[in-house]
Amino acid sequence: MKATEMHGGTDRGLRPKPWFLYSGPARLVSMLSAGTLSLILSLYPHAVIQNGQPPDHSALMLCMWGIAAGFVHGVGFVPRNFILRLALGPFAAWLLMLVGTTWMVA
Repeated sequence: MKATEMHGGTDRGLRPKPWFLYSGPARLVSMLSAGTLSLILSLYPHAVIQNGQPPDHSALMLCMWGIAAGFVHGVGFVPRNFILRLALGPFAAWLLMLVGTTWMVA
């Protein structure tokens, strides 16, 4: 079943735009980056500790939101609600993972 199909198999013309962001390679990038970051943060949390100080809560929150959005995009789910589509789409996922990780490391 395609990401834009309903349970009954009817396609209502809800093809996400731009379509290349919802293609297989783009979803693979989201899934791999979200999986890698979540494994690093879960299995080796000392990777983000700088000088004995835990990471900033805001940076960790942004990174986790990006990871969640990366998993949502990676499995091919496309929300119908415009706000959720923005919050859980590929741009949000990639940007939040990048900003959160950069903020934690810096």
